[in-house]
Amino acid sequence: MSPPVIEVASFQDILNVIDSKKAQFAQASLFQFMQDSSISPLQRLGFAPCIAHFIMSFGDLNKYVFRDESSTDLIQSAIDKHTYEDDHHWHWFLRDLQILGFDCSQSFVDTLRSLWSNETCITRQLSYRLSAYTLNAEPIVKLAAIEAVEATGNILFGYTTQVAQELESITKQEYIYFGKFHLAVETGHAVKDDDAEVQLGAITLSAEMKQQALDVVERVFDLFAAWLDEMLTYAKLHPVQNRLFPTANSEMSAIKPI
Repeated sequence: MSPPVIEVASFQDILNVIDSKKAQFAQASLFQFMQDSSISPLQRLGFAPCIAHFIMSFGDLNKYVFRDESSTDLIQSAIDKHTYEDDHHWHWFLRDLQILGFDCSQSFVDTLRSLWSNETCITRQLSYRLSAYTLNAEPIVKLAAIEAVEATGNILFGYTTQVAQELESITKQEYIYFGKFHLAVETGHAVKDDDAEVQLGAITLSAEMKQQALDVVERVFDLFAAWLDEMLTYAKLHPVQNRLFPTANSEMSAIKPI
C-alpha cells in the first residue's frame, strides 16, 4: 500500500489570489471619486481625519502584533524586518494633516468623540481585527495578512499620490504621507523580491496552512473594502473647501467641493 500523498502548496498561490483581489479592490467607488477632477483635490482627500485611528495604530500593530523577535522562524524574521520599515509612517500623516489644514482646534473630549464616532467605526475595527487575525497566527498566515494589507496600501496611495500632486501644483507644498514619497516605500509587499533568505513565491505550506492563509486574505480584503466605503461617505459629508490658505483657495474656487 502506497503512503498517503501530502499536499504541499507554494506561497505563490496566495500571492496570485492577492493579485486578483487587489485588481478588484482598485475598482472601488472611492477611487472613482478621487479621480473626479471636477471635485476639489482637497475634498478628494477629505477622508484624512476619518482614517486617523488606524494610521496612528498601525505603528503599534507593527511593533506589538506583527513583530516577534523572540522567534527563530525565517519568515517571522523577514516580517520583523518589515515592521521596522512600517512602524513610523504616522509621523508623515500628522505632518500632512497640518499642511492640509485638518489640524483644527477643538476640545480633547470632542476629539475623542470624533475618533470613536459611528462615522469611523470601520477605521477602528481595522486595528482590532488585524490584531485578532495575526497576533497568535503562524508566521506564514501572518505574512499572508500583511501581504494583503500591503496590496491595499499600494492601491490607495497610488491614488492619493495623484491627488496630492494636483494639490502640490496649487499650494507649492509637498505632501509626504499622501504623496509620492510614501508611495515610493509602499512596494506592495512585506518581503522584498531581493531578500536573500526568504523568496516569497518559493515558500511552501501545507494544505491546512494554505487554507488559513486564504481565509485571512479574504477577511483582510473584505475589511478594507468596507473601510473605503466609510472613507468615501466621510469625504462626501464633510466639506473641506476652505481649509487651505487663501492662495490655494483662490485657485480652487472654480472647482466644486463635491
